Amino acid sequence: MPKGALFAAMDFSPVDAGEFHDWYDTEHLPERQRVPGFVNGERWIGADNPNLSVATYDLDDVSVLHGPDYNKIGGANLSPWSKRITAKVTPILRYEGVQIVPGEAIAPMRAGGLLLVGMTPAADVEADFHRWYDNDHLPALAAVPGVFCARRFRTSGRGPKFIALYHLNAPGVIETPEWQHASSSTSMPQHVRDKITDRLRLVCRQYSRA
Repeated sequence: MPKGALFAAMDFSPVDAGEFHDWYDTEHLPERQRVPGFVNGERWIGADNPNLSVATYDLDDVSVLHGPDYNKIGGANLSPWSKRITAKVTPILRYEGVQIVPGEAIAPMRAGGLLLVGMTPAADVEADFHRWYDNDHLPALAAVPGVFCARRFRTSGRGPKFIALYHLNAPGVIETPEWQHASSSTSMPQHVRDKITDRLRLVCRQYSRA
């Protein structure tokens, strides 16, 4: 089962939407799905921003992203089409992650919504951060009707050190009374909240080709 993940998001408003989706659907995503160690790949669109594109991939291990098969399609080896598109879009994030909770879960295929939450706790409150997230917050949100899967990842590179990823029946799940109650009833301890940086929150709907 996968223990790694790749998250990527970009604003493609400078590019013709039809060409962007053609590129992603016929070249970019299939290239990655053919790389050994890529378990799956899903596309998402911002729930409130139709120009926000998000992709999530489960991996056998993050080392896949540094192997020869992936290198053949990345970096300097991008195709001419990929180079032209990526030169125009605005990158928002790219994170490599190791799944820490529950550890080896795979993304469900029936989700219609996605919530990505990222943050970095200061070193002196990190242990309390994990206790709160793993024992209280994540289980409460995972139990909300319409939440199919709740996972946590440790990332590498710039940006949030930890990411929580929720696969939902629909983006609107996070607006329901059940979600609001679960979130408010497991509020982050104040001494931890005061030392959180790199906050990130993306709400998306499942991409479907028009």
